[in-house]
Amino acid sequence: MTAIKKVLVLGASADQGLPLLDCLLSHGFAPTAGGRRSDALKNTPFASVPVTHADIMDEESLVRAMDGQDALALHLPFEFDRARAAGFGVRIGSAARRAGLGKIVFNTSCFVADHDLDLSAHDGRRDIEHSIAQSGADYVIVRPVVFMDNMIRVWSKPSIVNNAIFAYPAKETLRINWICLPDVAAYMTCALGRDDLKAERLVVGGPETFVGAEVAERLSQATGRAIRFQSLTPDEFASKMSLLVTGSPDVVPHSMYDRMAQFYRWYNAQPTSPLIVDMAAALAKLPITPTPLVEWARRQDWNHV
Repeated sequence: MTAIKKVLVLGASADQGLPLLDCLLSHGFAPTAGGRRSDALKNTPFASVPVTHADIMDEESLVRAMDGQDALALHLPFEFDRARAAGFGVRIGSAARRAGLGKIVFNTSCFVADHDLDLSAHDGRRDIEHSIAQSGADYVIVRPVVFMDNMIRVWSKPSIVNNAIFAYPAKETLRINWICLPDVAAYMTCALGRDDLKAERLVVGGPETFVGAEVAERLSQATGRAIRFQSLTPDEFASKMSLLVTGSPDVVPHSMYDRMAQFYRWYNAQPTSPLIVDMAAALAKLPITPTPLVEWARRQDWNHV
């Protein structure tokens, strides 16, 4: 039985953190949310989970938040300034060392290569991984590829609901092992419960590898409507994102939208998709049955945007 009980969760109130809280609680862990706002969980189903002040820009606050905790589970916001992202990792790793933390489980929230790609957000994730590995705590790095839950975000779901079109910045032949957020939470929770996992980097994905048209077929099965796939160029995707958030379709160079487009330019340009996952290695360490896409899709509300 694991010695870990008390788990500090950074990013608990966000869309990746809420499924993690749910999974931790259902498996008998005692999570504490670390955040800058004391009311971070107020309007969530987890308002009874304690919240402690923790700011990834303030190492002292992280030390205080980690004091008395057995482990840290976290995901972090995308940061397109690599040096700033690296700073997150340095402060988290240093605080974990000073607090004597036993284990860290980090969800990278995206594909991470084993070498620099000249993609600041991705390379910054590698820098964070390095700091965690140097913290002195046991660690498990969980590297998901692409989230099924992207399909229900504001940049994707309205097109599916209103126009029966699944539009995504993937070329028609790009193969992806889509994974849902509850599965990522399950893998993280399993990693916390495994005392024998001490220094792991595990790529995780769903049980199926699909191109966009095959995703649309599964959405059609789940919704009972004929959904078709529309392959957007990364630049088209960035323009749509910019329009949604800023009201302008013009993408400013080096902006968040331009940087996001760079992700998919790189993915689409590779001769073999980097988003294909051989789950054998992960499942040998984290024996959680991944959710098929059509099963996940049937759980969603496709009647409302």
